[in-house]
Amino acid sequence: MERDGVERLLDEAGADSRRLRHALALVCDGQWWTLAGLVRETATSRRTVEALLRELTLERKGDAFRVPLTHTPDYQHLIALAPPPEDPVAHLLPHYAAVLDRLEGLVAGAPRARHTLDHVAATPETVLRRALLLGARFWLPGSRLLCVGDHDLTSLAVKLVHPETDVTVADVDERILAYIDEQGLGVRTHWADLRLGLPSSVRDHDLALTDPPYTPEGVGLFVARAAEAVKDGGRILLAYGAGERTPMLALKVQRALMDLNLTYEAIYPDFNRYFGAEAIGSAADLYILRPTTKTRPAVTSRLSRQTTAIYTQGPQSVESAQSTPSAPVEALQGFEPDLLVGDWPKELGQSRVRLSTWLSKPYAAAPGRVAIALSPGLEAALPRVLLATRASHVRVVGSGLPPLPGVLAAVYEPGAGGDVLDAVRLPQPDGEAASVLRRILDNGHAKLANTWREALIAVAREQGTTLTKNEARALIAEAAPWAEGLTPLDAPLHRLSSLPEAVARTVTSLTTTT
Repeated sequence: MERDGVERLLDEAGADSRRLRHALALVCDGQWWTLAGLVRETATSRRTVEALLRELTLERKGDAFRVPLTHTPDYQHLIALAPPPEDPVAHLLPHYAAVLDRLEGLVAGAPRARHTLDHVAATPETVLRRALLLGARFWLPGSRLLCVGDHDLTSLAVKLVHPETDVTVADVDERILAYIDEQGLGVRTHWADLRLGLPSSVRDHDLALTDPPYTPEGVGLFVARAAEAVKDGGRILLAYGAGERTPMLALKVQRALMDLNLTYEAIYPDFNRYFGAEAIGSAADLYILRPTTKTRPAVTSRLSRQTTAIYTQGPQSVESAQSTPSAPVEALQGFEPDLLVGDWPKELGQSRVRLSTWLSKPYAAAPGRVAIALSPGLEAALPRVLLATRASHVRVVGSGLPPLPGVLAAVYEPGAGGDVLDAVRLPQPDGEAASVLRRILDNGHAKLANTWREALIAVAREQGTTLTKNEARALIAEAAPWAEGLTPLDAPLHRLSSLPEAVARTVTSLTTTT
């Protein structure tokens, strides 16, 4: 009877029963398996694997199980004898055992996943195989790769395998950016909330790789941002998976990709494996996409309709999109803004601007009082929305706003936090180092190193000496080699926090030199 139940499942699965036959072969080969391990190894959804296991007699050892060896002959005619589809880079793995050991330690030590960002960690072997596939398919020395989000630490794998590659990460998670920088492998890091925009400093890449939230909205947004980042002739690598039980979800995602007028150069089935995501078999395919001449107009159209709800969980989940209210009018009591930023009730008559526009370029006018609405889930943008203006008084309305980072004390005197934060701009400071720092932070949209350079030259002039641009650049490169290419708005917070000390060092060096 037991065997009849197994055969019934296989018959119902038809041609797709290969997954189940593979799982059956594994539990019959004498090894002990956990449910998570069997799901990940077979790239089959947890529900499907559980259905198979219910039809089998199993012996157990803690959380592990197997078919007793005395029972395995009953299933030999049902087992998939051929190996799974060939891995395109499996033959290279033995040559990178030391890199895999290093990646195992890096992945184990990485910041914990955040469910509100749909984080699911890829296995160390997966990120190594991504790096190997990149090198097998493309010429990486001197090429520029952008990781559009990098909770998986693919950037570190690429630098370990292909150190000549110029690798940049754009991510909203400050912990990930700090962790990547701590490794000292030369990866460039930029803060970016892709719902609000892509920094101009991360354009013109040869390749972009992303493992986005697996909603149609999330995949569509991350791939659109990747398309913004690559130059003509570039490629986009996308990790995306849907369980064998949900083909309609995969169809919606692929329609989102087709709407961007991308061509499919390759799809490697089940290439990516994960610790978790068992609903989709702890696996995802790897797509290689190529933009066409019609991609950029399609991206512009797609992003003009962008909403911030892209995740499966938390305040920015797709399900919450219709229930997110605009900022309450009561939050403006006692405050008369010259400009509204973000999602405010339509009945308010003041001039207004979208939050994404606010962060992407300087506002044309010079408002004295600005009210900014931060929807739930966008709190990480708080320091950036303040650095994007020189207004004398800014009121930010949100939900459980975090405290301001210490570096912003050079610019603002904050009031009470919580759901309403008032930030009053401080007068220009005394002292050379303080004035240089303030000049940098007052120009949030400008290249940080350029503003810093001009401020040092001005200080030297006031001292009655001359400092050339090259000399100023050398001082900055020694004190803050990470500064080139960043703006205060896309600099990670750990970089901004180190800025006062680095600025003071350049001013001291200037005094010593002159």
